[in-house]
Amino acid sequence: MARPRVFVSSTYYDLKYIRASLDVFVKSLGFDPILSEKGDIAYTPDRPLDESCYREVENADVFVLIVGGRYGSEVSGESKRPKQFFDRYESITKKEYSSAVDRDIPVYILVEKGVYAEYQTFIRNKDVKNINYAHVDSVNVFLLIEDILARPRNNPVQTFEKFEDIESWLREQWAGLFRELLRRQSQNRQLAGLSEQVLQLKETNETLKKYLEAVMRGAGKQATSKLIKSEEKRLSEVERLGMFRRNRWVRHMADPPFEVDSGVVATALRRAKGFEDFADRIQEATGSKNAAAYYLRTLRQSPTARADLNDAREILGLAPFKFPSDWDSSPGPDPDGAAPHSETGSPSEGGLVPKKARATNRKRPSRRVAKRMGKAPALASGS
Repeated sequence: MARPRVFVSSTYYDLKYIRASLDVFVKSLGFDPILSEKGDIAYTPDRPLDESCYREVENADVFVLIVGGRYGSEVSGESKRPKQFFDRYESITKKEYSSAVDRDIPVYILVEKGVYAEYQTFIRNKDVKNINYAHVDSVNVFLLIEDILARPRNNPVQTFEKFEDIESWLREQWAGLFRELLRRQSQNRQLAGLSEQVLQLKETNETLKKYLEAVMRGAGKQATSKLIKSEEKRLSEVERLGMFRRNRWVRHMADPPFEVDSGVVATALRRAKGFEDFADRIQEATGSKNAAAYYLRTLRQSPTARADLNDAREILGLAPFKFPSDWDSSPGPDPDGAAPHSETGSPSEGGLVPKKARATNRKRPSRRVAKRMGKAPALASGS
């Protein structure tokens, strides 16, 4: 399963112990840290080394910037002459940060307390050139902090004295980020539910409008009866599709990481020859090489997920999938929550339930589904 990639950006020699501790901390959370000294960046022989770093930043999910007293080496292409304190230039660390900001990657900035204190002195004495700053080797450190603080968003800054300060702050920040993502997911589901209700009201209103027009025209009994049957069929199909979109497995697939549209799911279900073929079709539709394995793993470990998937097929009037008998039959978590994942084991071949064992009719939904769908509003044929 894909894990969040956390790029750690800073100068190396003055902060190498902090970087080493961050490597351990990020791994303890189940994330993948990206640090140049750990060999996590793939360098290409036809490009300067720093350009590979910028490319890796663009592929990261989270960017952590640590600002200490050193500004760092120049980017490739600039002159390598010795720099004085007030000489201005762009460092590799600064450009890594700029790359993250340009890609709108979540950024977390940590500044050494001594450096931040001297930054306050610098702000009050910008035009004074004869101040000797004890904590930084270049005025560009202060200019970097100034640039960060001037941004309207995506610029949380925290000072630190020891690594424990960094760990505590990042843990709280990432926990808060996770909670916010869950909250937004819940809100999206509520909005989807409201949208579904509005759609059904719209379709019902359209039916009532047609009924009223038929009455006003003085349509005969036969024409009225035909209209009623046609609208009942149309509303029944609208309700069927609404039920399908509300199905827990379908909603699970609409969530991250793959966010598969319900129409894509329905098409894959109708064309699939078995559950593995279904997973392959979803993988092809999403363009992700991990999609099939992700959904097969969920189905293998969760009987609830398998039941919900077959319920979705039943709503479409399709035969249920037949799953291997040796798959876990103990109660599993709902697809609405975090489905269990195992990195071992592969599902055996799966297919459809034989015709004699089918509990559904392809032409119409089962009694259980029909009961849940309810009856469409109808106008008395004699009206």
